[in-house]
Amino acid sequence: MDMKKKHKLPNRGDLPDLSRQRIAVGAKQLRKAVRAGTVRCVYLAENADPALTQPLAELCGDNQIQITWVPTMEALGSACGIEVGAAAAAVLL
Repeated sequence: MDMKKKHKLPNRGDLPDLSRQRIAVGAKQLRKAVRAGTVRCVYLAENADPALTQPLAELCGDNQIQITWVPTMEALGSACGIEVGAAAAAVLL
């Protein structure tokens, strides 16, 4: 099942400032939050390793969580308020 790029941001400038929200950053934290049922939506970086993002996309699909694809890990990390790239981030309830 190819979940990649199902939902994309219209423009790079449309990525919200996630640093002001309750978030989980990184694949491990995202998986924990999904399993706990505390995820509102997920952001995945298009340029991240598909071996990392594809299982996360499938997990989100199985749990009916909206995925938004972000162009780069750098853009997602910046939106999360961190100085490194991020492959995955989740906005929590």
